[in-house]
Amino acid sequence: GLALGAFVVAATLLALTPLEQEAQAQLIINVYPSQDNPTSETVWIFSGSSAANQSDSIRTSSLSNTYDISDSWRTASNNFFDANKPGNVNVSLSPLFSSSNTSDIESVRVRTAGVWGAGSPFANNATNTPTITIGSGNRTISHLFFDENAGNPDEIGIRVSGSSLSYSSGDASSWVGAGLINKPISDFFAGTFNNHANSLLSGNFAASGSGSIQIRVNSQVIPEPREYALVFGLFALGFVILRRHFQKKKRQAQQATTL
Repeated sequence: GLALGAFVVAATLLALTPLEQEAQAQLIINVYPSQDNPTSETVWIFSGSSAANQSDSIRTSSLSNTYDISDSWRTASNNFFDANKPGNVNVSLSPLFSSSNTSDIESVRVRTAGVWGAGSPFANNATNTPTITIGSGNRTISHLFFDENAGNPDEIGIRVSGSSLSYSSGDASSWVGAGLINKPISDFFAGTFNNHANSLLSGNFAASGSGSIQIRVNSQVIPEPREYALVFGLFALGFVILRRHFQKKKRQAQQATTL
């Protein structure tokens, strides 16, 4: 019973762990409740790479709060926003790594070379400010664009600081870093949300086709390292108990055969 229970708990936590698949040419965003302010903020973690499918530019928040495939995309699902549904708004994305975000910082930082391994959202020398790079240019991602498109696929996008970021068809694109927005996890449905399969709705800064941009909304906070240690400790203990049980059964069978 203990071994089975440990296995189930371990499998459950592993299922909650985002295993990055960088080789699939995806731009990925993992969304978690903030551990510092779980009822009011969410952590958005950027990772992955792709390639622009058209020549265009990413706008700044001051230029526009409207949908355009130059820097925005529609989801393959009509249900991304669950509550407090937004209408054509640019929401400020503050860098995670400030002195006030102690629990969130620690929760993400310990995984830069740990649980997420080679698929870590952070390079070892990254500043960890959300940043997008296309071709030879890069900008800080300062805002997220949101629009609940009633009856149709919902709209999401990014806006950059400074000046617009131009790119050409075929340019390599990638983003990295983590930030906080003032929207709780309850504002979003949990699950995996791909960009729309229609190339006219997919976001020109990524490859065409569903899944080239993916958002993973996790309703649980990022499991702490000590939780992993506890679970795998229980799993190891269960394995030892199970092994001894079968060894005892084997000895009893051998003794019965000898008699």
